[in-house]
Amino acid sequence: MRMKAVPVLWGCFLLWSLYTSSSQTMYPGIKARVTQRALDYAVQAGLEMIEDMIKEKNLPDLNGSESLEFLKIDYVDYNFSNIKINAFSFPNTSLAFVPGVGIKVLTNHGTTNISTNWAIKSPLFHDSGGADLFLSEIYFTGIIILTQNDFGHPVLKLQDCYAQASHAHVSFSGELSVLYNSFAEPMEKPILKNLNGMLCPIITNEVEALNVNLSTLEVITKIDNYTLLDFSLVGPPEITEHYLDLNLKGVFYPLESLVDPPFSPVPFELPERRDSMIYIGVSEYFFKSASFAHFIAGAFGITLSTKEISKHFIQNSQGLGNVLSQIAEIYILSQPFMLQIMATEPPMVNLQPGNFTLDIPASIMMLTQPENSTLQSIVSMDFVASTSVGLAILGQRLICSLSLKRFRLSLPESNRNNIKVVRFENILSSILHFGVLPLANTRLQQGFPLPNPHKLSFVNSDIEVLEGFLLISTDLKYESSSKQQPSFHGWEDLSLLNGQWTGRATP
Repeated sequence: MRMKAVPVLWGCFLLWSLYTSSSQTMYPGIKARVTQRALDYAVQAGLEMIEDMIKEKNLPDLNGSESLEFLKIDYVDYNFSNIKINAFSFPNTSLAFVPGVGIKVLTNHGTTNISTNWAIKSPLFHDSGGADLFLSEIYFTGIIILTQNDFGHPVLKLQDCYAQASHAHVSFSGELSVLYNSFAEPMEKPILKNLNGMLCPIITNEVEALNVNLSTLEVITKIDNYTLLDFSLVGPPEITEHYLDLNLKGVFYPLESLVDPPFSPVPFELPERRDSMIYIGVSEYFFKSASFAHFIAGAFGITLSTKEISKHFIQNSQGLGNVLSQIAEIYILSQPFMLQIMATEPPMVNLQPGNFTLDIPASIMMLTQPENSTLQSIVSMDFVASTSVGLAILGQRLICSLSLKRFRLSLPESNRNNIKVVRFENILSSILHFGVLPLANTRLQQGFPLPNPHKLSFVNSDIEVLEGFLLISTDLKYESSSKQQPSFHGWEDLSLLNGQWTGRATP
């Protein structure tokens, strides 16, 4: 009996292990896919970025000592300092995915012009001045590995680095330049040897410096006065022959608490497309967590006075006097009143192909304050407002806008035919449509930030609503420091496209 129990125990242990490992799997709220088109553009934009960077950097000093036998000089000590790259060209550069590993970088036939200060010292003389160094037939290859640290920050590593310049030409300037240029050629080989030994360490140091900057990125960002958004990586990237997928947590938290919402993200897969540079999948979980966090933080509540209601109805050219007189008639009011509207549960998010809806369960209370008295409740009822969500990309933000589809008071069916109820339902529907939702849309205009690299803007962007997630397709445009434009230009630049459920970025 004991021997028969052993397989059973092992089977239970295996099932438990599978259960615990699956329960600990963390699915992303956002997926970002980088395609080969993005890598091809990165070759062009990357060279511009490198050009911006190297203008502000000096290379390490280059020191050495050589004998000049043809001049019968035992040694010449040299030092090149203040080394700056003025121009470079890498006409044959490529980036390619290495499945399961990283991104391979390859460049050859590169050239660069370098200016430098120099100083030489020998038993016979010593001098200093300026010089130009021209390097040609530069070759570089390496693999960039992308991982993550314990805090969800991206980490870059350079693997299999090999860099070499095949030819160097030094041209001295100054009063004795003719003399120095006459023995420059014997110095070029040792200079080239020393320089080639420095290239990979220099590139590796730059990658490490970039990692220092990446480690300071705020992966948890304050969105508004109510919530935070966690953009941290939840796992290593998934790399195939055609794309790289980044899995981001994509969850909202109330400002005072980093406790995960009481529901879990559902796995989703991006469609196999390659026409755009970047694809971003924003899951239903992302929006549900936003809804939950804002609800917990008390963001879904508003009180409107008669004056505020008047303001919004006048702006929307509605018959304010008629609406207010109907309310006064129903409740026999002679004094000003207020409407207090508050969500009773987190708004319910639903993403279906071509359809993004938000159902808002809420309560509405009408209050009045007679002279020399406290606020008094006239009527209170629950309702559900069903809204459709319009979408657009503006700058690097996803902009949402609500429009009312249906409004129903939560009443027993027997009361629905009551004329007073029907009239009140129509009045409140108008107040929501022309008063409350415009205020909500004003708040929503700040949008949700989307993950994007520094100095890269979204262009040619489209949005699709698929089952369980939004799919954003976009290309990228690099903006140098002098060309960088603000990522948000104002609500007036936004064109919301309802019905087709697509949005396009401003150029």
